[in-house]
Amino acid sequence: MKFITNGLIIKEQNIGEKDKLVTALTESHGVVKGFAHGAKDIKSPKCAATGLLCYSRLTLHQGRESYIIGDAKALKIFSGLRNSIENMYAAQYFCELAGAICPKEQPANEQLRLILNALYLLSEGKLPLGIVKPCVELRLMCLAGYMPDIMMCRECGEYEKDRMFFLPRTGQLLCADCRESTGDDSFRVSLNRSVLHALRHCCYADSDKLFSFTIPADDIRSLNFCSEEYIRFILERDFKTLKFLKTIM
Repeated sequence: MKFITNGLIIKEQNIGEKDKLVTALTESHGVVKGFAHGAKDIKSPKCAATGLLCYSRLTLHQGRESYIIGDAKALKIFSGLRNSIENMYAAQYFCELAGAICPKEQPANEQLRLILNALYLLSEGKLPLGIVKPCVELRLMCLAGYMPDIMMCRECGEYEKDRMFFLPRTGQLLCADCRESTGDDSFRVSLNRSVLHALRHCCYADSDKLFSFTIPADDIRSLNFCSEEYIRFILERDFKTLKFLKTIM
């Protein structure tokens, strides 16, 4: 079987002296692995096109255990990411997260478009990392079937109050009054109205408006903490790239 698709290289591994084993997030087949013979040779057209964070047009042939990359042509190299070590490692974190939760052997056009948009915004300096990162985290979780239930308080149905709490273990909301009346002492993140609005936007906004919101600088950290803790509890794992990113931010 042979097919041609566009994809973002989210992981690369050197094999021997000349070859690579790469993982790509593709439009038509989601996350796939493929051998790129001779791709380590800088004279090979596959060298740049199979590099990490390169968006490429790939010709894939079905092999026994993985695909074989016959041809590869670079469509977009996000060179601007190299201007910021934080943005560079954030991009690698997005790739690690995508590799963990994006579908395999199934179309993943929405997930791919989401990450490409994020890389473009960071590469061109259009938006700060503190805004882009939670959008990617929460929207990837929603696309994977882990949409949090943050429309109202889980106990009384209250839509919004000055102080509410996000419960990362369950992805639910609890208002301050219900927290006191129920005595719920589970791990929670305190939300003001600004953070709550941003959290809902990341999950429920139309794709073409996802990154179009503002939030006070003081609330960006709370928003990022919510998205990070939700992923950690729901997926029950940590991400090495995120740990490193947090040490340098």
